[in-house]
Amino acid sequence: MFRNQYDSDVTVWSPQGRLHQVEYAMEAVKLGSAVVALKNKTHAAIVALKRAPNELSAYQKKIIPIDDHIGFSFSGLLADARILSKFMRSECSLHKFAHGDDIPVNRLMTKVGNRMQLCTQRYDKRPYGVGLLVAGYDDNGPHIYQTCPSANYTDCKAMAIGSRSQSARTYLERNLETFKEASLEELLKHGMRALRDTLPNDVNLNSKNVSIAVVGKDHLFEIYSEEKTQAKLSLIEGEERRAPAPSNDSATGGSQPPPDGPGAPPSDAIPAVAMETE
Repeated sequence: MFRNQYDSDVTVWSPQGRLHQVEYAMEAVKLGSAVVALKNKTHAAIVALKRAPNELSAYQKKIIPIDDHIGFSFSGLLADARILSKFMRSECSLHKFAHGDDIPVNRLMTKVGNRMQLCTQRYDKRPYGVGLLVAGYDDNGPHIYQTCPSANYTDCKAMAIGSRSQSARTYLERNLETFKEASLEELLKHGMRALRDTLPNDVNLNSKNVSIAVVGKDHLFEIYSEEKTQAKLSLIEGEERRAPAPSNDSATGGSQPPPDGPGAPPSDAIPAVAMETE
């Protein structure tokens, strides 16, 4: 009657060598709204798509500042992103108190990776159902890091995550060689074009559903106001849009996924798991 040779515990491997709970958490990342991050020689930028859970709600905050030199955007469960942001802020404060300087971005990412990995080996935890795109600047220049629920993290030149993000990654790959020498304004234009490619043809970017953040040399981490965001969006108004590529990175088969935040993905995509307490 029961053919499964494994249970649903976080730390139990299937006969095929897979950790299913980690894969379910990765599906939560694919269901979140799209985020694009890219960098040039002096700056790193994040351009994120915001969603409103319903018509009566405001658009959800999508970019979270961590320190003067670092911040991140996310795709997946907002509650898990808040827990990780609290941990990252604590590590930044402890390093500044002990050393009198900002924590290097790669050192912070190592700590975050170790924190996320613990949830894949303890039965009383569950994997974080959130993917991060971290933008920071330190003595080694600007950085873009991507994390995933499996606790892997990668130093990137540019990256996009979330629903229909394959279209954005295709745009970034085609224009990657131009980013390094681009000005900050050109960099933001590339980020907005990449994010626009993740949208249906009948939906446009505006100051309500887009959030932009920049950090760089002599430039503290800044989340743009709606007025400043609208000024940047006006730079790409009237441009011809590329035909969106078919999405194959979402479990929803191209349908509109649920918004990030309080609502978890549907039960047929992610089975119920016990919520950890912090």
